[in-house]
Amino acid sequence: MFIEALNAYIDPIKPVDKAIITHAHADHAKPNHNKVLATKDTINIMKIRYGENCAKKFQAIEYGEKININGLGITLYPAGHILGSAQVLLENKKNKVLITGDYKTKSDDTAQSFELVKTETLITEATFGLPIFKHPEPAEEIEKLLSSIKLFTNKCHIVGAYALGKAQRVISLLRKKGYDDIIYLHGAIEKITNYYLQRGIKLGKLKKVTKDDVHNLKGKIVIAPPSALKDKWVRKFPDVRYCLASGWMIIKQRVKQSKIELPLVISDHADWNELTNTILNSKAKKIWLTHGRTDALEYWCKKNNLNAMALYLKRDD
Repeated sequence: MFIEALNAYIDPIKPVDKAIITHAHADHAKPNHNKVLATKDTINIMKIRYGENCAKKFQAIEYGEKININGLGITLYPAGHILGSAQVLLENKKNKVLITGDYKTKSDDTAQSFELVKTETLITEATFGLPIFKHPEPAEEIEKLLSSIKLFTNKCHIVGAYALGKAQRVISLLRKKGYDDIIYLHGAIEKITNYYLQRGIKLGKLKKVTKDDVHNLKGKIVIAPPSALKDKWVRKFPDVRYCLASGWMIIKQRVKQSKIELPLVISDHADWNELTNTILNSKAKKIWLTHGRTDALEYWCKKNNLNAMALYLKRDD
């Protein structure tokens, strides 16, 4: 999204001179920009993922801290999506525009809590912008995992979870339910998880899984990136029960296609109710929809007498 008054882009898909980054997931945070504006956590995680010099210059601002550039105020507010994720409020004397980035409003001990911001124009994500996406409470899904461990005592439960955000949230949810055994980590998750630990987020006893552990993991939990569930890496483990934590696990066809034995519907995005409630509570007079299933959400807005339209990606390369 190009902001003409700033000559800057929000979450640009290729290297640019000036980038405002909402969070450090790879589809929003690309390396090799000249200047990056973001929260401190987002910048630190980008450096972990891409290297210390992944941008020429970084500027970190605190949540709620307002800076002014070319007569335009810029303020970042917590988005609740992952650690460091931010909504971007742009304002001048005439208008306020809020870009949510990816967000969720449900509580999460591993991310700063979502903050509702009232605005004139709301640009919201719509990843789960269909009424079928009404996600259960994460604690209930974690109970399914704990029950499975008790039932299948001879199986190693490998849980697919995105390395940034989802993996740490799953671990935190397990700890809140009283699971205090060692949780084993795929190597791709270790560095980012260590950063969460440095930030004071309590995740209990963790260990990077090694080849020496493979035959001693009956009844244990291993957290790995979803891609690892299809990789030759997983073949090292005997008696595996395949689990996947994702909002998409609410779709039975996806579960079947992925050959997942235990789907865990745990999402780091707003579901249908969160999206519609946020739209209403923002008091926005104009709603723009992006990143996902915009059609149903646009229809819902118009049915509720809200001025809404979908935004589409335009490539200029």
